[in-house]
Amino acid sequence: MKETTLKQIATELGISITTVSKALKNYPDVSESTKKAVKDLAIALHYTPNSFAVNLRTKESKTIGLILPTVLHDFFSNVIDGILEEAEKRNYLVIILQSNEKYELEKKQIDLLLSKRVDGILLSLSNETGEFHHLKPIFEHNTPLVLFDKIAKIVNCSKVSINDKKAAYDAVTYLIKKGYKKIAHFRGSYMPQNSIDRFLGYKKALEDHDISYDSSLVFVCDNNTDFEDGYENARKAMAVQPEIDAVFAVTDLVAIGAIKYFNEMGIKIPQQIAIFGFSNWFMSSLITPKLSTVDQPGFEIGRTAAAILFDEIYSKKNNLPIVFQSIELETSIIERQST
Repeated sequence: MKETTLKQIATELGISITTVSKALKNYPDVSESTKKAVKDLAIALHYTPNSFAVNLRTKESKTIGLILPTVLHDFFSNVIDGILEEAEKRNYLVIILQSNEKYELEKKQIDLLLSKRVDGILLSLSNETGEFHHLKPIFEHNTPLVLFDKIAKIVNCSKVSINDKKAAYDAVTYLIKKGYKKIAHFRGSYMPQNSIDRFLGYKKALEDHDISYDSSLVFVCDNNTDFEDGYENARKAMAVQPEIDAVFAVTDLVAIGAIKYFNEMGIKIPQQIAIFGFSNWFMSSLITPKLSTVDQPGFEIGRTAAAILFDEIYSKKNNLPIVFQSIELETSIIERQST
């Protein structure tokens, strides 16, 4: 079927294209009978406005871009749900892209979104992103940007995250108060801020409870903090530090990999070793034993980041000043069988 145009409607009704356009927009200088005739025919012919033409006229694309480091994680699926709910309220389309934790791909995707003239961008940085020159075109285009979850403190824009350092501190403090003393940390890579902050929270909790920090108890996850990292680091930990009595993992997926290893080795959880995760993914309550973890509010992070972005889009459109916000959402400890 060919797309119905304003010209076709105008020709069929014997009126001008301008009158058809005004009737569809409920202009007061068009009679009610004409409006009804135009709208009835538009419905019958399945007419839809040309969004490209509308965008040119309003200087809005009604589209935002979302760049995630991965979509495999339960956390990010919850983030997407929060963003989509907020976008739906405002009749916005969301273009979702995945950087696969790669800086170069993230850079390419930013350029792609700008070429599509999106009204704003939501971005969670990749693990490889350590410098931020690739964000400069966003600011040069005067396109609103909100960073969330994996943020950069030095980038001048709005941000939505949790206090990763405090959340990690609370988790390790919980383990210490349970009587665990030899606590290993399966940490993320050295680049993302949240990985750094979770490590710092772990270290500070030890120091505040008079437990000496031991770098040999820290194991780096090299494969983007996935299941295999947890399994492999559990194996390494038992080989070099068999007296470890607890593990604080940077994510639930890493923790679950560790649980698999310990289960295979016949090491009882939590009697011989406790495991603590981070994020509260749905699978954490399904495995055996069920995983204690930090509840990270993914849906609320997404919803809040999107709401801030839409406020900034509105302010830009109406020439209002934009005041950048840094929002930290609350986390909580979820106690389950693994501790």
